[in-house]
Amino acid sequence: MIDSSAVAAVFSVYVAGVVMPGPNFVAVAHRAASGARAESLALVAGIVMVNLFWASCAILGIGFVFAVFPWLAALVRVAGAAYLVWFGLRLIAASGAPGQPRAGAAAGSAGLRPAFLHGVATNLANPKSIAFYAAVFSSAAPAHVSPATFFAMLATVGVTAACWYGFVALVLSHDAIASMYRRAKRRVDRVCGALIVALGIRQFMR
Repeated sequence: MIDSSAVAAVFSVYVAGVVMPGPNFVAVAHRAASGARAESLALVAGIVMVNLFWASCAILGIGFVFAVFPWLAALVRVAGAAYLVWFGLRLIAASGAPGQPRAGAAAGSAGLRPAFLHGVATNLANPKSIAFYAAVFSSAAPAHVSPATFFAMLATVGVTAACWYGFVALVLSHDAIASMYRRAKRRVDRVCGALIVALGIRQFMR
């Protein structure tokens, strides 16, 4: 039987955290404005998949491993920070390149796979996610959840993440916003790159 109060508690805590801007938001926003809409949605799919992975880890108590082996948590944090800094610097370096014509709402499968993998990598590079999910489920979920409640919680996380990041992707991939991006590509890419670098440095310093 589903514990509806626990699922509602998870939703209320999770939705407050997922809407806060972070590496995922910046990645979706940039891809939506600069690429095809299908690519931004593929990136969202990658983010949602990893969100479900982190949530499963938290529910199953795997976050306990980081508490027992702090060196492992530090290693993951540094590796994730390095990826974010690398990606941000790459974005800044490419900001001066001329913009490519936008592919519109559709994209070839060749562009969907890299976008999906980018979403996966961006979320995996943020080990703060496992700490966030551990906090969410330790405060909102019962100590022992039934299989039905477990899957209801995962569905809540997946649907909420898909709706929020999908909304961001659809809005920012609108032709008018994409046109504004092309006119201000250099500045936007530099700002997005700087934000991602800053997030990586902040993660490294923690």
